[in-house]
Amino acid sequence: METTEFSTGGDAPARDAISQAAGTSTPIGDAEGANGEVGGATGDATGPGRADRLARVAIMRMAEAGDAVMSRLIARFGPVGAMEQARRGVLDPDFARDEKERAEASRRHLDLGRHAAAWAARYTDPACDLEQGMRRGARLVVPGDVEWPTQLDDLGQARPFGLWVDGQANLRFSCLRSVSVVGARAATAYGTTVAAEFAMSLGGRGWTVISGGAYGIDGAAHRGALASGTPTVVVLACGTDVCYPSAHEDLFGAVRRQGVVISEWPPGAHPTRLRFLIRNRVIAALSRGTVVVQAAARSGALNTATHAWGLNRQLMAVPGPITTEVSAGCHVLIRQGKAVCVTSAEEIVELVGSIGDDLAPEQRGPVRPRDGLNDETRRVLEAIPARGATGPAVIAVAAGVDIGTALACLGALAAAGFVENVDRGWRLRPAARE
Repeated sequence: METTEFSTGGDAPARDAISQAAGTSTPIGDAEGANGEVGGATGDATGPGRADRLARVAIMRMAEAGDAVMSRLIARFGPVGAMEQARRGVLDPDFARDEKERAEASRRHLDLGRHAAAWAARYTDPACDLEQGMRRGARLVVPGDVEWPTQLDDLGQARPFGLWVDGQANLRFSCLRSVSVVGARAATAYGTTVAAEFAMSLGGRGWTVISGGAYGIDGAAHRGALASGTPTVVVLACGTDVCYPSAHEDLFGAVRRQGVVISEWPPGAHPTRLRFLIRNRVIAALSRGTVVVQAAARSGALNTATHAWGLNRQLMAVPGPITTEVSAGCHVLIRQGKAVCVTSAEEIVELVGSIGDDLAPEQRGPVRPRDGLNDETRRVLEAIPARGATGPAVIAVAAGVDIGTALACLGALAAAGFVENVDRGWRLRPAARE
């Protein structure tokens, strides 16, 4: 498609569409609350204006999440200008030329005409999406809103155009201290137990758990977080009103009451294989670090790990049996030096928490009474036979010390309850055999 120059001032139909969607003279405007909410679907009167907000609603329907071309179009013309060009399917010629040069420099094929036509074909009235989202309990959060998690800006051109948020918790506050826990759908009992225990322990320390709401590790992590009484965030690859997987309807209901369910896709959108991969970047970007509990050599969880690594987030992995294929991906991450091996929630918090304030306790074995003995006394103790008794001269020779040193050590050992002197010589007491 040949590109022609687009002028917002000379296109009455497009201008009329955005003004109507903004609610300047329609019932949508009349439906505002006292705090300036648009149809009750947003809770931030200080954020972007209604025109920008509804333009983003339209864009979220027209462009696929993570569309870098649309992101650059918004950056140059703003949400309203980008939406109007996309709605017409005709892009500014200077922008089109820049995109063509960018594609040629990276040696990739880009058919901007087809790209823009696809956007135009998917346009719907954003007011309808906004009303539908509101009716189904979701609110719209866009860049510039108080509730917008600014760590998502680290995604650059892959930053979401906006988020549909369904739940009682505040998304931004919930993600300030958060950890993503991801892993295989076909997880083992070991994996789901570890995920649930990690999440519950993290929640008990005031950390929010973020995951994708899938079977296996994701579901176990959300349940563990719910058990701790802290918010948890489900990042969906479909609309917030679509329950996928369907068996998690009760789980998502519990999350909405205690945390939030979020999505980049408009109401009614269904998941696809590609959308699962696209949403993984949001899971990685929202949190301070990502923990991979179980992942096979080819796993969607490794895609999340790649995003976390690229965003300079802490990447952690849980070791598993080397005979279990579902842990192979974790072992690869550890061997490559990309992920830190973690075995407890304390170790996770040490990596993502404040330096010096969230140190994990050093793992130590059990302390035994003989650990405090010096070398000579320990050698004398080891020289006493396990059964029966023997004289001090024999003990001295076996320990490699003189008789005086042996007698002094035996006296100290007797006072500490390790040995006792009987008619046949010195013998071990039960405490020394442990």
